[in-house]
Amino acid sequence: MKETQPKMSFEFLRNQLEVNPQQTAPKLENFIKEYMDKLEREGVILGLSGGLDSAVLASLCKRAVGPEKVLALIMPDKDSKKQHIKDAINLANQLKIKTKLIDITPFVKKFGTLRLFPLNKIFLPKKFKEVLVKKAYKFFEKKTGETPFSASLSGFKDKDYSFWLKNSNAYYRIKHRLRMVLLYLWAEKENRLVVGAANKTEAKIGFFVKHGCDDATDIMPLLGLYKTQVRQLATFLQIPPEIINKAPSPDIIPGIIDEEAIGMPYETLDLVLESLESNLKSNEIAQKLNIKRQEVEKIKQLTKRSEHMRQIYTPV
Repeated sequence: MKETQPKMSFEFLRNQLEVNPQQTAPKLENFIKEYMDKLEREGVILGLSGGLDSAVLASLCKRAVGPEKVLALIMPDKDSKKQHIKDAINLANQLKIKTKLIDITPFVKKFGTLRLFPLNKIFLPKKFKEVLVKKAYKFFEKKTGETPFSASLSGFKDKDYSFWLKNSNAYYRIKHRLRMVLLYLWAEKENRLVVGAANKTEAKIGFFVKHGCDDATDIMPLLGLYKTQVRQLATFLQIPPEIINKAPSPDIIPGIIDEEAIGMPYETLDLVLESLESNLKSNEIAQKLNIKRQEVEKIKQLTKRSEHMRQIYTPV
């Protein structure tokens, strides 16, 4: 008689998301050092945004190769919050790593993309602009049943509000692509390895800019860790509390934080993704996490619709 497989408990899944920082940190540090040497580079370079992922990455790089071999580019634009810039500078000073502060707004302006974002055409205080963006985001979700982020994972053929989505995406995505170009410019000038800060959560749902600084890099040490696992590592690495505790934000369009864009907090999202990876059914996931089945299905759709972002298609 065939034995039935026992159901995987959610306590087991939660335990799966627990990392051992004392083991994980050295492993990632060795990975960084190994590839710097393997690719015959004389240092590493990363983008430092003032957010959690890049802060953890900066600390790992410093521990891996020494502060004298780490260069962090801080690349704000007109929409960046001053607090993020301040947090990035303070962390770099704490780690004693070298930095270059480059305002990318003039580059964005030269491409003519500033005018693609409607709120740039009139003078508005930043806080008022943030409020309007939030309202527009919620209006779109109410009218279409999905977030602008979800709708933007594929093309806009025959979609409502496609004009606004196309222009908004062109406006904010060029920022991360310019940051990627600057990282590789300095990497090649100084023979450095470009190290990216993407995590597993964002990669699996497409919450990144294809060919941007959160995609096009030489190595991605954090790509095997969910967002909540990166946060655990941050505590071990003594990342400042103001970075660990602030709401994660892409900081490329004013007023939107990650959880608003995605539609689910990372603590829940990571459990959903781990459950799906373990082949659990949507109904079971929803019941155990006390969320609606539709929310689980939305996450499944995000992973499916963003598949093209994680590969390059070639003829068979």
